[in-house]
Amino acid sequence: METEKLERELEKIHATLIKKESVAVRIGASVHPLYINSAKNLYRYLLLRSKDIRKTQNALSELGISSLGTGAGYVYSNVFAALKLVKLINGKRWKANKQIETLSFSDSKALLVRHANLLFNTESLVRDTEIMVTMQDELNNSKKQIRKLAMAGMGIARINLSHGDPKIWKKILHKIHVATPAGYRPTQVYMDLPGPKIRIDTIYHKTGKGTDLETLPYVKIGKGTHILLIKHPSVAMSLEDKNPQLSVAQILVEVSLPQIIKGLQEGHSVFFDDGAIEAEVVSSSNVAALLLVKKSRKKKLRPSKGINLPQTNLELPSLTKEDLELLPFIKANAQLMGYSFVQTAEDVAQLYEELNKIGDQDTGVIFKIENSKAFENLPSILLKAMQRPKVGVMIARGDLAVEVGFERISEVQNEILWLCEAAQIPVIWATQVLDSLAKKGMATRAEISDATISAQAECVMLNKGRYILEATKTLRNVLRRMEAHSQKSKNTLRALKVAKTGLKNIHKEYAV
Repeated sequence: METEKLERELEKIHATLIKKESVAVRIGASVHPLYINSAKNLYRYLLLRSKDIRKTQNALSELGISSLGTGAGYVYSNVFAALKLVKLINGKRWKANKQIETLSFSDSKALLVRHANLLFNTESLVRDTEIMVTMQDELNNSKKQIRKLAMAGMGIARINLSHGDPKIWKKILHKIHVATPAGYRPTQVYMDLPGPKIRIDTIYHKTGKGTDLETLPYVKIGKGTHILLIKHPSVAMSLEDKNPQLSVAQILVEVSLPQIIKGLQEGHSVFFDDGAIEAEVVSSSNVAALLLVKKSRKKKLRPSKGINLPQTNLELPSLTKEDLELLPFIKANAQLMGYSFVQTAEDVAQLYEELNKIGDQDTGVIFKIENSKAFENLPSILLKAMQRPKVGVMIARGDLAVEVGFERISEVQNEILWLCEAAQIPVIWATQVLDSLAKKGMATRAEISDATISAQAECVMLNKGRYILEATKTLRNVLRRMEAHSQKSKNTLRALKVAKTGLKNIHKEYAV
């Protein structure tokens, strides 16, 4: 690209930022004071990424000028500096002063560190990746093991409130607190709200006609198997008479949330067990849906396994009755909470309203991005989240991969990282990090590569396993090596659909 043309392209970008600055100011006024500049910068980033500017970036790189792909955290400063340098190359002096109160490169890094320190109760001077470890049954009776984990690098202990009860959780909490080694920062406690998780409740096998059903601990499954999703076993009584097509399945699966059945339509994909089993709806009614298994990486299907419905419009509450009852317990016992089914900015507002009701202004909130709707609405979710000072985002890659497709998960997780960098919001990298090492004692090469990439986040979550101590030590070593090398990666700037959608939603909210 000729430098004169490059200058004109940069002037267009600069003019857009100037033109929309009044919107950025209004957005900044809607968030917590700590996030004013971050909210404005996120909006500018959406403006930048809603257009394909790869040619502009490549031309800048050819001239040895810092490209736009590295400036997510300081959008206006980066555009301004690039335009100024190109004008100088073209023999022009640009007398214009910066017309926007903005962040510099160092300001952006410092803000992210400040936000991470506030959220994780740390005092780092530079970006330092935290390690979160999921508590498990084997650890419940071992203060020694928890102490070893803290010494190995665990800064945050995760308790999943989908399992257990307050009596068990309090025992774990006590051991976490007393196990902290002398001279170490107290281990922070993170608790997941269960949310409306869709799971297999009970599996039945049809042994005869009508109501003759046998409850099974598991069922063998494979390509071509028919499964009938049902609201309740009583459904089986009338199916043969009312809808013979639905009665062909010998395997009946009762779901934990019966209301999902109504939304299933022919052709919709249904995934079980983190995507290990893929099925398709071939027929449905208000009370049952007949599925045909298309692919299966596992031979058995068991109760309690998760169900994902990426193509189905689910009208489920983001906060369940159980979630609301758990909020006071979390307020009293944890420093961080995970919001498990956030999908829209309205969901964020609902949680904040409930926290205000119980006087909770201090617990850090981690928004778990685990489905396609949450990802599509991420810009709006981030802006609403910024109304509190202690916020973060978890890339829940297990459910998210099933929702967006395994081929696309790497792309999506990077886009989440970029958006959160633009907002200076800390990110937690989660799901299957060093999973084989934690469970079997031997890491795969792919796992080590994944762990090195996780250094881009502000926190990495490990799940439970027999060799969790070894996994924690390994992750700490990998992160220490990578933190010396790692910056947020340089990206080619094609237009992002999530940026376009985010701008559309934001402009609608602010009546632009």
